Amino acid sequence: MVSVGLFIRLPAKPGKEQEVADFLISAMPIIQQEHDTTALFMIRLSPAEFGIVNAFPNEAGRQAHMTGAAAEALFARAGELLSAPPTVEPVDILAAKLPG
Repeated sequence: MVSVGLFIRLPAKPGKEQEVADFLISAMPIIQQEHDTTALFMIRLSPAEFGIVNAFPNEAGRQAHMTGAAAEALFARAGELLSAPPTVEPVDILAAKLPG
């Protein structure tokens, strides 16, 4: 069961699009270790804009993710890879279909 999530927009700097994609993929082992990150999708919104959509069972799980190693790594490289700071939008999940 999930009740809250995040929608994050990541605008890549010109010429850094592949590096952003590679960075997102490389973060997956860290995300796999987050117990309360129930679902996570790394997406491409346009050739130069990426996104992350994730879901958590509760606010504590969302906060743990936002202060965890993956978020720390993203913000450490944001100036190098992104044309603007990430836009982080907390969302409430009204309904979900998850495996299991």
